[in-house]
Amino acid sequence: MTDFPDSFALPVGPLTLEVRHLRAPDPGAATLVFLHEGLGSVAMWRQWPLQLAQSLGCGALVYSREGYGCSSAHLDVRAEPHRVDGRHAGRWLPDYMHREALPVLPGLLQALHISRPVLLGHSDGGTIALLHAAHAPVAACIVMAPHVMVEEISITAIEAARTAFLKGGLRARLAPFHADVDGAFWQWNDVWLSEAFRTFDIRPDLHRISVPLLAIQGHEDPYGSMAQIDEIARRTPHTRLLKLPACGHSPHRDQPEAVGRAIADFLREAGLAGA
Repeated sequence: MTDFPDSFALPVGPLTLEVRHLRAPDPGAATLVFLHEGLGSVAMWRQWPLQLAQSLGCGALVYSREGYGCSSAHLDVRAEPHRVDGRHAGRWLPDYMHREALPVLPGLLQALHISRPVLLGHSDGGTIALLHAAHAPVAACIVMAPHVMVEEISITAIEAARTAFLKGGLRARLAPFHADVDGAFWQWNDVWLSEAFRTFDIRPDLHRISVPLLAIQGHEDPYGSMAQIDEIARRTPHTRLLKLPACGHSPHRDQPEAVGRAIADFLREAGLAGA
């Protein structure tokens, strides 16, 4: 199989989300829910989610959040925040990941009749996974390069991304993956570089996570230091940590074999994968 068997647009509340779904091979198998990074989308995951799920005997759900990929565009992305037909419009506020984790993701899971998923989040998606796992029933949680607080290293890297988008080749590299590449970029970049976002901090939520938790970070990640996953382990002591050398912000691309082995071992020990 080279692509997901089910690819469709799914209404979730006022949004229409781009979804790819591989149903679990049997009713007892777990479904991995992949939550993309701040500039990600369904297409940017490429084939990794499908390959990982099939190797583990699991189902998989991949979707693009509002404003990314082919999902509903975010409205008036650089305007003052306001409401349009029940939707938030204008610049994202610092609680945008909370709103994804708590109203949107539960609605998506309910629409697809997925209960107690295994969440697998990257970067912003990792933060969303942690927030959801802290407040809703899941089977396990895997996060790669998550953000539990704002570090100066993150701000510096995001400022550099803005320069690369305006003056370098970043816009052209992102364009194939988003119907509205400018909206996708600015909704993320503006909120992260806003003064209000400097105090973003989900560490007080982490003690609520009781399910198995794997946190992965690269030593050469320009967007965050090891303090991110160390803080997770401090607040949630049962966390398993994987710290990868020669690895930047995308562990599944930079160290695919090590990440794949770690995820497989983690899920098999938790009884959530096939033999």
